Amino acid sequence: MSLGQHLVELRKRLFISAIAIVVFSIGGFLVADWVLRAIRSPIELIAKTHGNTTLNYSTIGAAFDVHIQIAVTVGVIASSPVWLYQVFAFIVPGLTKKEKRYTFSFFFSAVPLFFAGCAAGWWVFPHIVDVLNSFVPSQDAAITEAKDYLGFVTKLVLAVGIAFVLPVFLVLLNFLGIISGISIFRSWRWAILAIFVFCALATPSADVASMFLLSAPMIVLYLLAATIAWWHDRIIAKRVESLADDDNSGAAAA
Repeated sequence: MSLGQHLVELRKRLFISAIAIVVFSIGGFLVADWVLRAIRSPIELIAKTHGNTTLNYSTIGAAFDVHIQIAVTVGVIASSPVWLYQVFAFIVPGLTKKEKRYTFSFFFSAVPLFFAGCAAGWWVFPHIVDVLNSFVPSQDAAITEAKDYLGFVTKLVLAVGIAFVLPVFLVLLNFLGIISGISIFRSWRWAILAIFVFCALATPSADVASMFLLSAPMIVLYLLAATIAWWHDRIIAKRVESLADDDNSGAAAA
């Protein structure tokens, strides 16, 4: 495909992804109240035990903005099968039939991993909120802007969801012959360092346990991706060796 054709294809994929996000965001707006109650639950629990925290809407339109933000976030997460498919489909035209099979196999792995990452971020965020709020002196009140609070939760959930998908791309690059399993293994120090830095940024708290709760499954996924890539390289090497032996045998017989 020419550069112009690639740009047309990219525009098509982006348009389909945007439409899917908009459609699911409409549904997200309908459940925004339920989602807001779930997100606010850690604040309400802290308020019952300490009585020093609450969400605040500083402008007349802040509550509506929060509902829109929730709707878009729900739309992005719920439409992930569509836009993840568009990402993989954008790669497919330049691949062989065998490589296309790999690509769509990885797509069906990426979707549940993205949801699992979002679930992990959702699971850990109440603990982070509790730890951060523990620094508020008992004689003071923590008045948290609703938009800032929602932005913190949204970034955490989406960032962890995307991070869980990255090992799938490592394996895909290996199956396409771009990187080797050994090179993935050799980069484990940098990978683990990057994971810890990412988790430290995603969980801006003094609680080290929160960082480890997120980093542990990401490290496991990275090592699993490296193992799959290494195993795939061994299979390819054995096939090449077998073909070479067959060619040598045929040459000797001739």
